[in-house]
Amino acid sequence: MFSKSRINEPGPAKEPETSKAPEAAKKPAVPGLDSKPAPKAKPPASVLSSDLTIVGNLKTSGDIQVEGTVEGDIRAHLLTIGENATIRGECVADDVVINGHIAGRVRGLKVRLTSTAKVEGDIIHKTIAIESGAHFEGSVQRQDDPLSGNSTRTPVKPAAKPEE
Repeated sequence: MFSKSRINEPGPAKEPETSKAPEAAKKPAVPGLDSKPAPKAKPPASVLSSDLTIVGNLKTSGDIQVEGTVEGDIRAHLLTIGENATIRGECVADDVVINGHIAGRVRGLKVRLTSTAKVEGDIIHKTIAIESGAHFEGSVQRQDDPLSGNSTRTPVKPAAKPEE
């Protein structure tokens, strides 16, 4: 049924010389010259430590994690507000995760208030999640494009006072 043959035994394998030449011809003379550039890795989030206070606006296309205090507006891709962080200004990001305190307007495609969040200001969002225990004072408005900054809400006219 089984036979012992030399076909399966290890040993020097002889390849025809013609098979090596095309492989060598396919390789570029300078490594990496003909290959496509590797996609750039996503940079890590910028972290503003708890002992840092910034007075001014922050703008990035990347991610920011704030653990300290910012007195100004923040614009980012992903904005994470740490539990002991304080922001006094507008926060605009695709994703906003709030664990700390914000005094100002929040605009984001996805906004999440965790149980330790304290927001004093309006929230304009596409989707929102508010955990039990979060503190929120302000209005909430859903928009398809909250990052544009254009409010689709029509202003409410005050009621006319009756003439006396």
